[in-house]
Amino acid sequence: MNRAFYLHTYGCQMNERDSETVAAYLEQQGFRQVDEENDAEVIIVNTCSVRDKAEEKALGKLGLLAASKRDRPERRVGVMGCMAQRLGLHLLRRVPGLDFVVGTGRVHRLPEVIRTVLEEGGPVVDVGDPGEERPRQEPFRPSPGPTAFVNILYGCNRRCSYCIVPTVRGRERSRPVAAILAEVEGLVSAGVREVTLLGQDVMAYGKRDPPGEFPAPSALGFREPFPRLLEAVSQIPGLWRLRFTSGHPSGCTDELVHAMAHLAPVCEHLHLPLQSASDRILRRMRRGYTVETYRRAVARLRAAIPHLAITTDVIVGFPGETEEDFERTRVFMDEIGFANAFVFKYSVRPGTAAAEWEETVPEEEKQRRNQILLADQNRRSQALHDRMVGQVVEVVAEGPSLRNAERWSGRTRAHSIVIFSNPGSVQVGDRVFVRIERAMPQTLYGEVVRHE
Repeated sequence: MNRAFYLHTYGCQMNERDSETVAAYLEQQGFRQVDEENDAEVIIVNTCSVRDKAEEKALGKLGLLAASKRDRPERRVGVMGCMAQRLGLHLLRRVPGLDFVVGTGRVHRLPEVIRTVLEEGGPVVDVGDPGEERPRQEPFRPSPGPTAFVNILYGCNRRCSYCIVPTVRGRERSRPVAAILAEVEGLVSAGVREVTLLGQDVMAYGKRDPPGEFPAPSALGFREPFPRLLEAVSQIPGLWRLRFTSGHPSGCTDELVHAMAHLAPVCEHLHLPLQSASDRILRRMRRGYTVETYRRAVARLRAAIPHLAITTDVIVGFPGETEEDFERTRVFMDEIGFANAFVFKYSVRPGTAAAEWEETVPEEEKQRRNQILLADQNRRSQALHDRMVGQVVEVVAEGPSLRNAERWSGRTRAHSIVIFSNPGSVQVGDRVFVRIERAMPQTLYGEVVRHE
C-alpha cells in the first residue's frame, strides 16, 4: 500500500511503547512512517487521559489536524490511546472531521481500521473492552536508539481514587515470560543496550495470572515472579542496563531488593511514586500504604544499594489536602532525598471516586504548592549533582543533544542526563566514561575520558 503515516504521541512511556507497536503493525501491512507531519496521508494522535491538561492538548492538536483536511482532502486523521478509550464515539462530536477512533485494547486492529477508512470512508470507531487480550507476541521493530521500552504488564487492578488508568487500560494482565524474553533478545540483537520494563504496577507482574514457565530455575533462589523475570532478562547477553517502572512500596520485598542489589544490569535507580506524605490523604487516595510503609521500603532498598537514586510522583491540591498535609509532604521529600520528582496539580478525572468529592484547594493554591515543591526539588537535585562534579560516570551515548548538535547526550545508570563533547569517535549506543565538570539541577556536563 505504501501510504505514509505520522504518529503524534502524548503521555507516558506506555503510550510511547504503544506508538512503536502501532508503527510496526502498520509497516507490516505496507504503510511507511515519515518524520514530518506534512508528508503524511494518515496522521494518528496517541492520547493520554491521566490529567485534564493532557486531554486539552491532544484535543487542540486534533482540531488543527481535522481543520487541515480542508486543504488536504486526501488526509485521514485518527486518535488512539487512553482518551480515545474514555470518550469513544463522543470524540466525533468533540472534533468534527475525525476519521477513526481506536481504543487501548485494539491497537493491533489499526491497520485494518485505516484501510477501511481509506477504501470505504469513515468515520470508524473501534474501542472495545480495554481489558481484552492483546496479541501475546507483538511485531518486532528495531529501536532507532540504544534504549527501548518493553511492556510486561497491561492494565491495573488498583483503584486509586484519582486515577483513570483501570478504566482506560482495563484489568491487570501479565505478558508471558517467553514473549518478553523473545522481545528483549530481538532488541538487544538489533543494538539496544538498555531496556525499561513497563507496567502500571510493574512489581505485581505474574502475581494474579501465571506468566508461564521460566527458562531455568532461579540461580538466586527467587520465588516471586517479578524478581525471577529481572533475573531472566539480566542473563540476556549484550544487555548492559535494565530498568523498570512504575513501582509501588508493597512490591519492595526482600527478593526485589536482593535482585536490584545483585543483578549487574539492574540500574541503581527506582521510580517509586509517593503522591502524598499525609496518611490521611493517602487513605483518601486509596494508595494502599502509609508514610511509614514507604519509609521502610526505602530503608530496605538503601541498606542494600546505598547510592540508589529514587525518583517519584507527587500530587498537590488533592481534595481535602490542608496546608498541614502539604507541609508533611514537603518535609518527607527532604527526608527521603529524591533525585527527581514529577509534581502534578490535581485535576478531576470523570469516572473516578475523587470526581464526586468537593474540590477544597483553589487553583491558585495548587499552583503555589506546585511551585514550592518544584523549587525544593531543584535544590535537592542541585545538591546531589554538585557532589558528582569531578567524578567519572558511565554513560550510554544516545546521540546529539537536542539543544546543541555539537554536543552529545546520554544517561547515567542513576538516570541523570549527561551532556558531553564527542571527540569524534563516539557512536550511538557506545559506552563512554565522562568526567563531570559542571552541574545543573536536571543536567550534568562533562568530557569523555574513556570510550568503549
